[in-house]
Amino acid sequence: MSHNVPMKFTHLRPDNRTSAARLLRLPNHSLSWRIPWGLLALALTIGVGSGLGAVAFRWLIDTFTLLFSGHEDYAAAGHAAHPYVPQLGMWFLLLVPPLGGLLYGPLIEKFANEARGHGVPEVMASVTHDGGRIAPRVVLVKSLASALCIGSGGSVGKEGPIVQIGSALGSVFGRLARMDGSRLRLLVACGAAGGIAATFNAPLAGVFFAMELILGEFTVRTFGLLVLSSATASVLSRVLVGGELFLTLPPFDVDHPAEYLLFAGVGVAAGAVGAGFARLLYLVEDTVARIWRGPEWLRPAAGGLLLGALLLALPQLYGVGYPALRNAIEGQYVLWFLLALLVGKMLATSLTLGIGGSGGVFAPSLFLGAVFGTACGMLMHSVAPALAGPAGAYGVVGMGAVFAGATRAPITATIVIVELTGEYALLLPLMLAVVLATGVSRLLSAETIYTMKLRRREAEPDLSPLPAARG
Repeated sequence: MSHNVPMKFTHLRPDNRTSAARLLRLPNHSLSWRIPWGLLALALTIGVGSGLGAVAFRWLIDTFTLLFSGHEDYAAAGHAAHPYVPQLGMWFLLLVPPLGGLLYGPLIEKFANEARGHGVPEVMASVTHDGGRIAPRVVLVKSLASALCIGSGGSVGKEGPIVQIGSALGSVFGRLARMDGSRLRLLVACGAAGGIAATFNAPLAGVFFAMELILGEFTVRTFGLLVLSSATASVLSRVLVGGELFLTLPPFDVDHPAEYLLFAGVGVAAGAVGAGFARLLYLVEDTVARIWRGPEWLRPAAGGLLLGALLLALPQLYGVGYPALRNAIEGQYVLWFLLALLVGKMLATSLTLGIGGSGGVFAPSLFLGAVFGTACGMLMHSVAPALAGPAGAYGVVGMGAVFAGATRAPITATIVIVELTGEYALLLPLMLAVVLATGVSRLLSAETIYTMKLRRREAEPDLSPLPAARG
């Protein structure tokens, strides 16, 4: 196959896909800054912007978390009291989400409604329907709203916001350079790649996330520009905040060939969990919208009372929840508590977004996969101790499988787990579980967690199933 022929993913409509040859073919009357080296310079600039944006966004989250909870990461603090109001004890958790909602609710309502939600579907819609045009105000509003939401206990991820922030930067730079629609879409994808790379220290995952979910195609030239942005953002993030692995785990291995059957079982079940998570997310959103009759700007504060009650029961769900994810894979939780975290995280994330919060679903999918996979590993070890390996290995595989079940992005799911954990010995069982999870998800649902949002916002004028959903 010629390298000029794009390999196309299937979540976008055929008439909205554009080959890299068309993206980068320059008209004879182009000015000097519109030749390929100009695109390279823009991709590099967007990578720098995405990297700095990710670092600044992380600082905002840390600052608001410390302000609202009194701890660097309350998910690791148990039921500790707020040091500034110790007389309230753990009950301050009931007040923190409503207080945060009173701040970010009016901010979103007044300045940028598109900052509500998890961000990635909005970027997909801009690429598919708006030629890559994203309002510049999204950068600031999304940063503040998501940081306030997560810092005040919103149980969502930071990768969705930084994807939207990086994509908005790509759109702004591209429009300043007067790029046409096809090139502008590519620069938006460069911003998304840089955002994922800087957030997770995972440059390859950023590249394939942008190709698999944002552009929906693969070409050599597109790959090169995305790599430039992603690598630049990742290097900048590592220089400023460190380059340690997301999870530092003991080496896992597959000791018996028959254990692949157990990993396959995890993949099948994880596909159902991922699809179920997507369904629950929008079921809660519909329920809240049906019940709420007040002004939209007040909904996050009112719904925050319910979120606070849930955090009071399971404080490990506060914010992104990385400490609890690590503890689960390291075997620090018993089986019943893992199942409680699984159900609780689904509800907490769905409620956070359903009441109008701002944050991503990437990290919650990884969280769900970690606790579900580890729980499966514990069960399998109790049933077949001579065959099943450490429960943590199933937790690592479960992370990728649940994410694949929710998003149907199997390449991204595989690469991001390897980059986050460094567990290359689990690559084969991970690939097996991810592929099975993707297939099960397609059987159970006509949409992914991202395309479902597009459908609900009527981003697609044709109401026939999306190509990716027909799998």
